[in-house]
Amino acid sequence: MLNELRMKIEKNTVVSLRYKLTDAQNNIIEEPDSPMVYLHGGYEGTFPKIETLLDGQDIGYEASIQLEPSEAFGEYDPELLKIEPRARFPEPLEVGMQFEGVPDSEEGGDSADLDDEPLIYTVTDVADSQVVLDGNHPLAGMALRFWVQVEDIRAATDEEIENRHPEGGDAFAFGMPDDSDDGDDGLIGDASNQGGTSPTLH
Repeated sequence: MLNELRMKIEKNTVVSLRYKLTDAQNNIIEEPDSPMVYLHGGYEGTFPKIETLLDGQDIGYEASIQLEPSEAFGEYDPELLKIEPRARFPEPLEVGMQFEGVPDSEEGGDSADLDDEPLIYTVTDVADSQVVLDGNHPLAGMALRFWVQVEDIRAATDEEIENRHPEGGDAFAFGMPDDSDDGDDGLIGDASNQGGTSPTLH
């Protein structure tokens, strides 16, 4: 028991982290009731700058840190803004809906260039015949401030290390930009496959 209390955050430890996310003006973006659980040590469970901050710390440690856009979800890229014919999308279509890639897109451009995962596009405007889609993460281009507090630390199991994430654990609820596999699930919700696309309400 005492050994557990003295355990430090290091590579291949599973960390339970309470956090509050605000923008640069301290407007709250997210403050979940339950802690975020991630595998520490470069597994893309959280941002590298936060991992560096927490490395070597123990239970009860708390701190505040600001991440510039390049350290979080990247700069806003206007080239990821698309205008598509409304006929390509299912009805009802509402602002805030998200799609994995662009339905029936003939370009095969942006998404095909990304080898690891397709882009998630958010509907930002709907007109009679056209739809505006934004492939940027909703927090792209924003400086973010995190308050974090370490609630628990334990050694990871061999299976968790092999899977690169804790059993039953998720990354930050708002989704990580480089997450593989189940990282996108937290971002787009319960996706339903229709012709290879994944339309969902945000």
